[in-house]
Amino acid sequence: MRSFPNSFPTLLYILCVLGFHSLGADFKAYLPSRMTNQLWIVQATEKGDQLTLSVDKKVDLGFSAVTIVAHPERSLLYVSTNVGEEGNSPGATITLEADGSYKGHRSLTLEHGYAYLSLDHDQRFLLGANYREGHIDIYPLDKYGIPGSRVAFLDEGRTAAHAILPSPDNRFVYIPYVKESNAILQYAFDNTSGALTPLDPHNANPPEGTGPRHIAYHPTLPFVYFSNEQGLGASVYQRDLASGQLTLHQVVDVVSENQRPESGVSASDCFLSPDGKFLFTGQRSGNETALPNGINRYRVADDASLEHLGLTPTGEIPWGLAFSPDGNVLLVTAHGRGILHAFRLTKQGELIPVATLPIDERISDLVTR
Repeated sequence: MRSFPNSFPTLLYILCVLGFHSLGADFKAYLPSRMTNQLWIVQATEKGDQLTLSVDKKVDLGFSAVTIVAHPERSLLYVSTNVGEEGNSPGATITLEADGSYKGHRSLTLEHGYAYLSLDHDQRFLLGANYREGHIDIYPLDKYGIPGSRVAFLDEGRTAAHAILPSPDNRFVYIPYVKESNAILQYAFDNTSGALTPLDPHNANPPEGTGPRHIAYHPTLPFVYFSNEQGLGASVYQRDLASGQLTLHQVVDVVSENQRPESGVSASDCFLSPDGKFLFTGQRSGNETALPNGINRYRVADDASLEHLGLTPTGEIPWGLAFSPDGNVLLVTAHGRGILHAFRLTKQGELIPVATLPIDERISDLVTR
């Protein structure tokens, strides 16, 4: 990106020519490291049209930290490992200062390690999806936001559960399964007890070979998006507001069937821009001669359908995605090489690289605030 003097007229020029959303405020990102057992706290600083990333603090957690979710109202983070001893898996609740800096943390003992953590929309429960055995655990949160003993458990006899996320109305929960399990299981959610009751039909029956992985809800329309781990694209489902049932609306393949390698390439994370205008999914290639690593970009139409806009290369394997709080910057973790990428989002859905930061290898998840 070109470097310009920091002046108001210059910023107006940049906004007009490149079509950026209004430049945002400083923020922090939080990245758990399985290699050093630490939580990395990264400061993102805006200066004019420039964004810089720097390490604010590294917090020793004492376990292989992998998965993270942020409380939407309290200054709390929840972190777990992804593979832990059943009934004795480590985790932590991290307390932040009002400015997002580290205040302290307390250890948690969880029932499993989790590939995905979420909170319900009333902030009463912490939900975890275990990948290897496919187990689902739900924990109540006390008045301080601290998890208690598990109150609900699911074992559907399927491995490779990759996400769990309540619907915006907090009445239903969907759990996607990748690889051979290839399913989206649907449940009614009791937001007072945490109980999950299977819907009928139980499985939304995603098309064979798609492998739904991560979830994003449209901010205003009754639609939900999934990154397709094996299908290398995204799926769109319409959600019946009364019954909670999902109906397939669209599958977007980003490469033709004859271009898709038999193995070694898969999709990762799935994020909508906060305004709901664009969707982004990671594309991971173990062999870049087959397909490149990068972020697939999609425009969201008025009817919630997707138009594939193209791929923004990342060089390294992209894993976790997270937007800055104002939605102007997309952060991407490069899992194998240990690099944090920052991209500026334009009004046309382009991603303009603006900063990088060396981080631990194999960091996957991150959140911002």
